[in-house]
Amino acid sequence: MLFALLLALAATAGGALMTYLYDRDAPAPARLAAGAATGTAALGLVGFVLASFAGLTPATLAVSGALAAAPLLLLVKDGELRARVRDDARGAARGLRRAATFRDAQGAATLVLFVLSALVSRAVFARAAYVRGGDLFTGLDNNIGDLPFHAGIVSGFVHGENFPPEHPEYAGARLTYPFIVDFVAAMFVRAGATLEGSLFWQNFMLAVALVVLLWRWASELTRDRLAALFAPALVLLSGGLGFWHFLREGDDALTHYYTMWGDSYKWGNAVTTLLVPQRGLLLGLPVALVVWTLWWKANNSFESRGDDATDAREKARKGKGAKKRAKVADAKTAAHVGAATKGGASPFASPAFRQMLAAGVVAGLLPLVHAHSFVVLMTMGGCLALLSVWEASGRREIAEAMEAGETRAGVAERVKEWAVFFVAALALAVPQMLWATYKSNVEAGSFFGLHVGWEEGKQSLFAFWLKNTGLFIPALVAALLWRAGRERRPLVPARLRRFYLPFTLCLFVPYVFKLSPWAWDNIKVMYYWWVAAAPLVALLVAHLWRRGAPGLVAALALLVVLTLSGALDVYRVASGRMEQRVFSREGVAFAEMVRERTPPRSVILHAPTYNHPVLLTGRRGLVGYAGHLWSHGITGYAERETDAADIYRGGPEAEALLARRGIEYVVVGPLERGEMAARGLSVNEAFFQRYRKVGQVGGFVLYKTARG
Repeated sequence: MLFALLLALAATAGGALMTYLYDRDAPAPARLAAGAATGTAALGLVGFVLASFAGLTPATLAVSGALAAAPLLLLVKDGELRARVRDDARGAARGLRRAATFRDAQGAATLVLFVLSALVSRAVFARAAYVRGGDLFTGLDNNIGDLPFHAGIVSGFVHGENFPPEHPEYAGARLTYPFIVDFVAAMFVRAGATLEGSLFWQNFMLAVALVVLLWRWASELTRDRLAALFAPALVLLSGGLGFWHFLREGDDALTHYYTMWGDSYKWGNAVTTLLVPQRGLLLGLPVALVVWTLWWKANNSFESRGDDATDAREKARKGKGAKKRAKVADAKTAAHVGAATKGGASPFASPAFRQMLAAGVVAGLLPLVHAHSFVVLMTMGGCLALLSVWEASGRREIAEAMEAGETRAGVAERVKEWAVFFVAALALAVPQMLWATYKSNVEAGSFFGLHVGWEEGKQSLFAFWLKNTGLFIPALVAALLWRAGRERRPLVPARLRRFYLPFTLCLFVPYVFKLSPWAWDNIKVMYYWWVAAAPLVALLVAHLWRRGAPGLVAALALLVVLTLSGALDVYRVASGRMEQRVFSREGVAFAEMVRERTPPRSVILHAPTYNHPVLLTGRRGLVGYAGHLWSHGITGYAERETDAADIYRGGPEAEALLARRGIEYVVVGPLERGEMAARGLSVNEAFFQRYRKVGQVGGFVLYKTARG
């Protein structure tokens, strides 16, 4: 377990130190959070490449950890960097003392947010996978099918020598499902952690990092410390109006989810339906937030200069001596923008260039981490690049104050910054995408198609979105339209509205088109719209909060309506109201026996259930749970299901099918009998008795059907 902890610390420390190269003013918690996310992704990719050649050995783990921690070597040569790290550590310690003693009210509130988030994350992820009495349980309804699948991927790397990785439930098919988060968990298991311990500590670290990065993202976007406190709650406690049923249920309360329930509620709470079961998003989302924050910081400077120029000229035009003041304003604008776009330091050495380069490198980690996150980033990046260049070329105030060549330099600066992002991202991403799609069994066409309405079914558009998102959309519209103060300035500045605009595509495109074989999975893209919009809604809540007693009441009421359904779902998990046994003690013991008595890359025939113990062995199954295979875009599995049933019937072609499918072992047990009974058939026990019995644990029997 100590080795696993050292790997996690090495990745986090290396990633955190790298932030000094591209994010000079990041607070200490944000550095650690970014380091945890980017360091984990880098550790997984480096470790996977090394393991593909040398296997998942202790030496591979050690070298991977050393490479992940390599940025620490910068401290040896760079005295200035050592001083900055030392000063930041001292400043963070002082800030923590001030916050803990309530001498800094905002700091104390932020500390409470982080501590409360850590406590809730611990309670939730401790229920994601836990062992009691030898049985493996989960405390989330939505994790019943996902946990065995992820356990199968982890076990394949640890026990099955699964390099290059094949799908654990479809032998011979390349694993195209993004697996890096599970590979890192496998590294921890190989380093001495248990499966459930590895999953818990990895999930806990990433969940806390996600909260911190949401706080930083909202803080940078809104420049409002109160809004930054509200934003993580709006993102993680997402939900609609399902809480209304809780208020009416009485004794039946908390017997089901309130954000994912029946035919009406499909959005689902972020924690219980996305981050826990779909582990790739738990790593992909914080990595994406690092990129978004860098985008905002890098591209905000030019728009800020343009807005300042506009304000200066508007003031200069008013009153006596307007013409003279306008000339002065023009001169200052020309000097300011000209210094940024020509002469002086090369734009390739500017902070914006470094930030966009870093954003590209971080984004390039994503294809094997979470493919949907990568697609969202590249699409949003393309839209924002076009908006940024258009904005740069359309600044009339700057153009009037500069020569045409200087205006072109401003556009060129934007183009260079975005070009370096895309070049860096694609340089890392393209090899991953080519590797993942090479000889893939995935039917790409199953991921795309016209599918208007997402999951609203027969409900009206208005009723569906009101039930599922509550007041989030009305609050977002209000925030975009709200004007505050005596000057009636927009609550959401123009540059922030422009930055948010492309993210609306994350809602509208998945509403019209299917982006996955299972249309509900479109939420993996739609949720990014929610994350982008949450800081704007938080800004409205913060504004109301400051408007005296009536505003405070309105803000509290809005917060309750926006988060209560999600909070009920999270509480239901954290309090242990639900549990489901995924693997029995007998099944776990059978998996241990299979690992001891079969070669790592064996092909085993077993019942196509979502929780078969063979998933814990790392061995490859001929055909597994159809729900997994279909949702992953794998086609042709129905033929394998038919062949499997024919083999278990022990018909005249059974022996030939065993040879043709390359099946080396067959499991006969309660799950096989149950699956055959569901088809109106039965297992021909006598047929398998002709083969050597490798072992038996309880009702599970393993036969060797291949010669040799």
